[in-house]
Amino acid sequence: MQQNIGPIERTLRIALGIGLLAITFLVETNMRWFGLIGLVPLLTGLLGLCPTYLALGIRALNKQN
Repeated sequence: MQQNIGPIERTLRIALGIGLLAITFLVETNMRWFGLIGLVPLLTGLLGLCPTYLALGIRALNKQN
């Protein structure tokens, strides 16, 4: 599949995903499982593909010639 996320957005998604996943290890309440939401931005950042963008026809990847 073709990527639809640019390099800056990919970096931000990966950082956000890692940050949210860190919550699962740092917080000791029942709310820590909400940190697993970080899997979504982490995976979309690593793959460079956002299913929501794909469904809406958005292509945030700028090709440089």
